Amino acid sequence: MPTRMSPGHLLLALALAATWGVNFVVIRAGLDHLPPLFFSALRFLAAAVPAILILRSPGVPWRWVLIVAGLLGVLQFGLLFSGMAAGMPPGLTSLVVQAQAPFTAVFALVMLGERLSGIRIAGLAVAVAGVALIALDLGGAGPIGAFLLVLGAAAAWGLANIAMKRAQPPDSLRFMVWVSAASVIPLLAMSALMEGPRRDLDALRSIPWVAVGSVLFVGLIATVLGFGVWGHLIHTYSAATVAPFSLLVPVFGVASAALLLGERISMLKLIAGVLIVLGVLAGALSRTPARSAPPATPPGSDRAPLAWSGSR
Repeated sequence: MPTRMSPGHLLLALALAATWGVNFVVIRAGLDHLPPLFFSALRFLAAAVPAILILRSPGVPWRWVLIVAGLLGVLQFGLLFSGMAAGMPPGLTSLVVQAQAPFTAVFALVMLGERLSGIRIAGLAVAVAGVALIALDLGGAGPIGAFLLVLGAAAAWGLANIAMKRAQPPDSLRFMVWVSAASVIPLLAMSALMEGPRRDLDALRSIPWVAVGSVLFVGLIATVLGFGVWGHLIHTYSAATVAPFSLLVPVFGVASAALLLGERISMLKLIAGVLIVLGVLAGALSRTPARSAPPATPPGSDRAPLAWSGSR
């Protein structure tokens, strides 16, 4: 398996990181017109249809589809969209969700028995320090509640990463499409309960083209096309070669939010962002020591684990 990318694949990886970074600005545009849980449900509906009509089954037991849908589709994106709707800026959100990496490391230690190398522990501490700096900078005057929602989304993402590691789907795109389909009904039910069916119907009746474009971009381009490209790169090159490109997502997220929305990032938040990215990078480049006692054999253990990206 090659470790050096061709120029075409390098441009493709950069374009994907840019797409996932700009995605946070597009989400903000959709949230200006749609309730967050309802928007999330429409996003997954766009990602699932019509793909589920032409794709085969996910290739793993259905319980893993439901577990990942609950953690990733319902919990993570429900919290993420709600946090942004509550006032968390898109550029800052793209930084905070990178906390999924230290959360994943801790969950892997507790739930899978994986050991942490010294470099990974140091990276974990640096990333946590960056998240703490953002919380400190927000303080009582900032959207601290929205920040906690996005941080909860990062934790849910970490749990979803563990579930993905156990499920080991043979095709990331096919699996993600079925996860998207399984997320729609729970999100619609939560939206009806928490946001009100009348609010959802009113938003749907008066939905502007910018919101329609936002749903289609987030659902089809960032999710379906994005995971298709990511899966192709992962199968062409080693995970260690491809995974660091996800660290460019918050760079593009912050830059696009500044250029398109005029979002200003304070020096303290900038330092915090650098700490988070450096901490995640340290974890991505370090080797995981062998486990002292391997966990129970997961379904499909004859397949290589799937690499999971930074943010979508």
